[in-house]
Amino acid sequence: MKEVDMNLLPNLHALLELRNVSRAAERAHLGQSAMSAALARLRRHFDDELLVRAGREYTLTAFAQNVAPAVEEAMAKVHDAMQMRSELDPTDTDRTFVLAASDYATTVVVRPLRALITRQAPQVSVEIMPIVGLDAGLEAFGHVDVIIGPMGYDFGGSNRQLFRDEFVAVMDSANPLLDRDQLTLEDIASAPHAAGEFGPGVTTPPMQFLADAGVTPVIAARVSGWQILPFLVEGTDLVALVPRLLAGRLATGLSVTVVEFVPELEMPVVEAMYWHPLQTTDLASIWLRESIQQVCRKIRAEDTVPTHPVRIGPPRNTR
Repeated sequence: MKEVDMNLLPNLHALLELRNVSRAAERAHLGQSAMSAALARLRRHFDDELLVRAGREYTLTAFAQNVAPAVEEAMAKVHDAMQMRSELDPTDTDRTFVLAASDYATTVVVRPLRALITRQAPQVSVEIMPIVGLDAGLEAFGHVDVIIGPMGYDFGGSNRQLFRDEFVAVMDSANPLLDRDQLTLEDIASAPHAAGEFGPGVTTPPMQFLADAGVTPVIAARVSGWQILPFLVEGTDLVALVPRLLAGRLATGLSVTVVEFVPELEMPVVEAMYWHPLQTTDLASIWLRESIQQVCRKIRAEDTVPTHPVRIGPPRNTR
């Protein structure tokens, strides 16, 4: 195979397009003798005349006519490559992203993320799908760009922690429990509970915590996810355990009260984002992940949910 001098490609392109050595030299910012030397090398390489005289003009040989489209395409690809940047301009992006998230992550993260994207990248589209029922491991990323969900679950792929939250108790503001000077885990467990569930075999952090603490809650209502729980407890005697940030966003306008646990009883939940390792260096994917992180950095700073003055403490037999 003949060695290819890629420096000759722009010269070949100019010669085939302009069909004139002088004008091709002018376009390439070369002297006419240098372009003539390049044409001679190209003729030797292809073993073809490429340009032949027809009166006072040049015309392309049959081979040159056949090779011209490939040269045009190659130059277009080189041009596109040279236009690439190390950073993405989001205003020029019209990509559609698919996010998988729980109802909790959708309320806490996706809503402000959508607002940020609208400002920074108005042509970008974001589709949201539920996290329940996703394929295990990397298979999910065949149709999902990013998964937002809790740490500790086998979503597969690369991941990065986004923010930390903790569970609080939410109940109707007229619930008699709020009249007590002290509240314990036993008090909360003895009240009828509305529990959020996430499918067969999935034990949520608050249910696991209560079981480890040796208290068994009375489950009076079961719903899918956590988002509906603040609405469900309003006007009832039900108690629900939900992430604090979710409670803060949903409790506004409802007649419900948020009750915190004492620090030693804190039930944490850590949210993370997951993506396919092959997307780690994709510029558009990097921009999306950085946008998600930007939103999450503000989430806790904007946490202003009012809480009940009495916190929930340990069971009485451990006090």
